[in-house]
Amino acid sequence: MDLKDLERLIALLKEHELAEIEIETEGEYIKVRAKEGMILPTVSSSVSSMPQTVGSVENSMETDPNLVEVKSPMVGTFYRAPSPDAEPFVKEGDKVEVGQTLCIIEAMKLMNEIKAEVSGIVEKILVENAQPVEYGQGLFYIRKS
Repeated sequence: MDLKDLERLIALLKEHELAEIEIETEGEYIKVRAKEGMILPTVSSSVSSMPQTVGSVENSMETDPNLVEVKSPMVGTFYRAPSPDAEPFVKEGDKVEVGQTLCIIEAMKLMNEIKAEVSGIVEKILVENAQPVEYGQGLFYIRKS
């Protein structure tokens, strides 16, 4: 990772008001953390405003052994389609195969395709289009077939 990449990570941290960013690519691992003492709002604050029924549905999904949660491998912006006027890669209820593109996460001006690791049915999409996502954040639930 060069200095320009590091500067982009810092800019991304500030732009999205994140406390930290962790990225692992091709054997490289980097963690950038905001200066201690800085007060930054959390990106996930909107989750607490969801109705309780959504939370309870997601909790039951987490315990279902036939559901696989697809998590974000990086911090970035979640996109459901390859371009604003294109159809989404997948919709809830769609059948997906291993290796099929589910979404794109833009990080540091790079578009990263997130692919299905299991075959099955897209049970739930957990993120709205063009929303910031954090490392390890759930993106989809896929029911294995």
